[in-house]
Amino acid sequence: MGRKSKFSTDEKLKYVLMCIEGKESINHVATLIGINPKSLRQWICNYQSLGIEGIITTSKNSYYSAELKEMAVKDYLAGTSSQLDICVKYGIRSKRMLHEWVLKYNSHKELKTSGTGGTPIMTNGRKTTYDERVEIVKYCIEHQNNYAETAQKYQVSYQQVYTWVSKYENGGVEALQDRRGKRKNESEMSEMEKLKAQNKLLESKNYRQQMEIDFLKKLEEIERRRY
Repeated sequence: MGRKSKFSTDEKLKYVLMCIEGKESINHVATLIGINPKSLRQWICNYQSLGIEGIITTSKNSYYSAELKEMAVKDYLAGTSSQLDICVKYGIRSKRMLHEWVLKYNSHKELKTSGTGGTPIMTNGRKTTYDERVEIVKYCIEHQNNYAETAQKYQVSYQQVYTWVSKYENGGVEALQDRRGKRKNESEMSEMEKLKAQNKLLESKNYRQQMEIDFLKKLEEIERRRY
């Protein structure tokens, strides 16, 4: 039987970090706290796309523009990404929402902007320099991969932030280079430029890890006081 009571944000973050950091498996944590593994995967998905805002226990509705809904639905229908990947990419809180949008779209019903809570997700991108992309990725990592907040702060699209962070995590700083047109390519980057970018982004990872460690320490201290 699953737990009927709601989990606090602190509890959700604790369990999500256990899985992300590889300390426990999703199935084990889900069994331990009495929920379906799919629910825990959704928490992880929301945290990875929206940061702490994605797992906050709230009665507010998330904000989704009509344009974002259509983009997510078209990605789904193209079959190039999994449902969870699409939810992470567009900051969708549940696969159920995505299914509802797909049904409306296939029924030729209008996808309207909905919700008032949370940070509106920007869908219009803009051209950026290499240094800007490094700074944007750094900020996003420091703020628990909150793609929506980062996009809003730097006036770029949610999808741009998501793509740059993914490129960096898979290919390092060189992957943030724009190789279109006459832009500087990877071979033209000096070792000093690479080191500066790597150091900047390494600081972000260390910052996030320390923040998570500090948070868990405070959480453990609070729990000890209860007993």
